[in-house]
Amino acid sequence: MKNFARAMALLAATCSLLAGSAHSQAPGADFPNKPIRMIVTFPPGGSADAVVRMLVPRLNDKLGQAVVVDNRPGAGGNVGLSAVAKAPGDGYTLGVGAAGALSANVSLYPNMPFDPLKDFRPVAMLAAIPFVIVGHPSLAAKTQRELIALARAQPGKLSIGHGGNGTAMHLSAALFGQMADVKLVEVPYRGSGPAALDAMAGQIPLAVVDLPSALQQIKAGKLVAYAVTSPQRLPMLPDVPTVAESGLPGYDSTGWFGVVAPADTPAPIIARLNAEIVAALNDEQVKAAMRNLGVEPAPGTPKAFDDYIRAETRKWAQVIKTAGIKLD
Repeated sequence: MKNFARAMALLAATCSLLAGSAHSQAPGADFPNKPIRMIVTFPPGGSADAVVRMLVPRLNDKLGQAVVVDNRPGAGGNVGLSAVAKAPGDGYTLGVGAAGALSANVSLYPNMPFDPLKDFRPVAMLAAIPFVIVGHPSLAAKTQRELIALARAQPGKLSIGHGGNGTAMHLSAALFGQMADVKLVEVPYRGSGPAALDAMAGQIPLAVVDLPSALQQIKAGKLVAYAVTSPQRLPMLPDVPTVAESGLPGYDSTGWFGVVAPADTPAPIIARLNAEIVAALNDEQVKAAMRNLGVEPAPGTPKAFDDYIRAETRKWAQVIKTAGIKLD
């Protein structure tokens, strides 16, 4: 009996030590131990989806688990990110959202299914997407300054196409009109490509489009590039000035997208995910492939991404209020 009691006491002590060790283990220390679902708020084939799929093989290798892409477009990104907001904060459900759903939509939609500043924890920004203001070659204005002068002389006469109501291209057009103090008729399209095609065909005089939709037409002289919306000139269009340097200092309107997790995801898991995503973005082959798509890699810390989202939210709230833009 004494030996049995001694054995039971030893077993109890061992279990206690094991339990204590388990409780003292840092949250996410064994992360990941199963596949990770990444909800992309865009349909397959777009630039955001393409970038994520470039990163997936490298993340699979470094994390030791499969990263499964789940495309859930709709409502400007609200559909996909709503699912992320409701998911457990364990690192196994992530979302890829853009400027709309993570910053502008709170000012565009009267009823949001989530609060982007409270319901998510930023993981890493992935890419910046510069836009370009283009026009049909028949338009009298050949520079941005001439374009602004023409628009002021003909208030409400010039139309400008964009990639859809509430998109970053729509907001870029609105910001341009406000800063230039001109009245343009904004024409929504179902994507950047159709807007660029109608500008090239002369159906509309102007458009704000992404670079892949217009680059070849610009180089062929079928579209005039007035300015790029990013703070710096673009390597693919080195002779095209920025909006800011062409008479509107301080103008900056860049599309972007990045990875977020549910708000209660532990910091160690966020740090691990950020480290692997940043490493993948810094891979030279990935950077070259992203730039060929017309997007610029934007690796950084979770805090830097959080600060950027908050700044963008404040900025676009004012632009949207001034323009009176509302979506159902």
